[in-house]
Amino acid sequence: MGWLADNSGVILNGVAMGLLLFMMAVGLSIVFGLLDVLNLAHGAFFLIGSYVGYRVAGETTATWGSFLLALLVAVVLGALIGVGLMLLTRPLLSRGHLDQALLTLGLALVIGELLLLFFGRNDHAMAAPPELAGSVEIFDAKYPVYRLAVIVFGAFVAAVVWYVFERTSAGALVRATVADSDMVKAIGIDVRKVSAVTFVLATVLAVTGGVLSGPIKGVTSGLGDETLLLALVVIVIGGLGSVVGTLVASLLIGLVQNLGVILMPEIGSFLLFGAMALVITFRPQGLFPTVAAVER
Repeated sequence: MGWLADNSGVILNGVAMGLLLFMMAVGLSIVFGLLDVLNLAHGAFFLIGSYVGYRVAGETTATWGSFLLALLVAVVLGALIGVGLMLLTRPLLSRGHLDQALLTLGLALVIGELLLLFFGRNDHAMAAPPELAGSVEIFDAKYPVYRLAVIVFGAFVAAVVWYVFERTSAGALVRATVADSDMVKAIGIDVRKVSAVTFVLATVLAVTGGVLSGPIKGVTSGLGDETLLLALVVIVIGGLGSVVGTLVASLLIGLVQNLGVILMPEIGSFLLFGAMALVITFRPQGLFPTVAAVER
């Protein structure tokens, strides 16, 4: 209990970062694992959210109005980007993942350069609303209220995403579209609309996650690449298309990143990729693979 109390802030940081990573990675996992579209621009979408938060909510002062407006802008932008991404990748569905990777990687590079053109190369900060800017005492240590709010919101998002994909007819329809799109078309359902909704949800989560990460990680030009790399590690460990697997792997990575710096600072940065190597070796389909991913 003494160790837990002494490191409670580090553990909570790991959970907060893990849930932010989940919001980024779950969309990538679902689009790749269920729709078979490899989107290497997903990190750039997360970066867009960070810059939206910085520009709309503010760098030094933020109000609830400006913060909520930033989230609203992120949702609208995410929806538009999701539809655009679906239209761009649709002609490549029969041409393999290499063409998809080249297209989305090129899109990521264009987005990155445009963001640098508009916002410059300097790092930026983003303010949290005043009500969330303070700290509370946990185990005799101060912990930021905003990070606790991120944990609560991230847990809520994870529960909603899991429920939608695993316990509703909409989620069943997505899985059915993956398993047999011709049968879904035969019963009168527009497969393109199903794909569009999935793309929109995935992209909205990434852009929104970028806004929420601003007060914690700041806004830097390399944030998109860093987050994309971690998201790819998440889906390798958790399993393609698995909401539960993505959540478990995201929390694991968040905790390993934060605790590894304290417990094993010399090798902390290698722990994530060591875990990924073990999973690839002994369970290449991931810890919680979906049926569609295993059959593929």
